Amino acid sequence: MLKKFFILCSGADHVLLDTCAPGEQNKYAGIGATVFFTALMAFVASGYALYTVFDSIPIAVGFGFIWGLLIFNLDRFIVSTIKKRESILDEFLQALPRLILALIIAIVISKPLELKIFEKEIDRVLLEQKNDLTLANQIQIGEQFIPAVTLLDNQIKELKNQIVAKEQEVNDLYTTYITEAEGTAGTNRLGKGPVYKEKRDKHDAALADLKLLKESNADKISAIEIEKNDLVATYETRVAETQPIIDNFDGLMARIEALNELPWIPSFFIFLLFLAIETTPIFAKLISPRGEYDLRLADSEGELTSWVTQKANQRKNLIDADNVVNDKVYGDLAQEDELYNYKKKMARDLMQKQQDAFYKKQSKLL
Repeated sequence: MLKKFFILCSGADHVLLDTCAPGEQNKYAGIGATVFFTALMAFVASGYALYTVFDSIPIAVGFGFIWGLLIFNLDRFIVSTIKKRESILDEFLQALPRLILALIIAIVISKPLELKIFEKEIDRVLLEQKNDLTLANQIQIGEQFIPAVTLLDNQIKELKNQIVAKEQEVNDLYTTYITEAEGTAGTNRLGKGPVYKEKRDKHDAALADLKLLKESNADKISAIEIEKNDLVATYETRVAETQPIIDNFDGLMARIEALNELPWIPSFFIFLLFLAIETTPIFAKLISPRGEYDLRLADSEGELTSWVTQKANQRKNLIDADNVVNDKVYGDLAQEDELYNYKKKMARDLMQKQQDAFYKKQSKLL
């Protein structure tokens, strides 16, 4: 049962192959098995590739099954249409388009499985790319907010500098009236005289102004801090909204690009493996000698060609003979006076009727 199934996969004429030796049947069963397992690998590879695209097992299995059937039909057609010739060069030229098609199929089949085999390495490369994209995204979004935040920071710094400057002024006035009281500066008189009182009043006024400035600037700084926090929150929201796009950067094209970042030798050998699998049925037909099946098939096709050619010649001869007979018959009829007189009488009647009809029509018009 399994042997018959693989023979069916090979595209060989099972009726004709049943009349051949068991060894010939086993050869085509092996070719059919190669065709079947190549299609099976195509189903697995395309199913995984489509799963990375649609992230759905039913869709991946459905489309993968269709792709596997397509590859199976192509391989079966390729193998079944290669005929054994007298010249090896003629056989190779006959198989060359099939070999090119097999090369394309091998590329299509091997690439998704390479993605699965090197999945961990590809995930590492994708992680690095995602990290780079995350940093670049944060920098790009930050460029929209950094000028505004810097401006607010400068405003806060300026307000704080005003307080520091006022505090320095108050400290200087404090030192002035203390040294005046101690007699170490100013009038150099010990005690709290009029000059001391004047400098003390100036210090107290500056201290009151400092208090008011701190309260005013504190309110301003608080408002600016709120505005700055709003900008930071907006920035973080933008980053959070765009991060899922980066996190989902692991589609089929991204994985293929990540695969290209890895060393090419392992991928190349996997491709060679699938190329060998895909071209094995073709080379098996090319390198195998003409077997019993090939001889019987050539004989059957020769019989059919001879029969078709014979029928065409018979039809041609029949038409030629019929033309000769017709020419002779009509030639003899042309020599008979009876047929001539009859046809002359009929022509005369017809012309009379035409003349009568023309006369009646002209009379009506007049």
